[in-house]
Amino acid sequence: MGTIVLTGTVVLVLLGFGNPLYWLAAVALLHLYVRHGRGPSTTGTGTGTATAAGAAPTSYKAYRDRRDQQAKWERRYRRERGL
Repeated sequence: MGTIVLTGTVVLVLLGFGNPLYWLAAVALLHLYVRHGRGPSTTGTGTGTATAAGAAPTSYKAYRDRRDQQAKWERRYRRERGL
């Protein structure tokens, strides 16, 4: 993802020599990437409840909590839907 953003920024800067609006677009692209494009931050609380689905837990306790919650959901699904 970062390579695509950097390549797009370079292209916009090169096009900016003909039209300065492309320079503004390049700055906006970089700003959006830095602000939103890097994924979740690693400075979580460590409880596991704030991690996104599929994100690695930050501690073993968070892993256990997430694993237990997933098992609870799976038991409930099997009980309600029946296999």
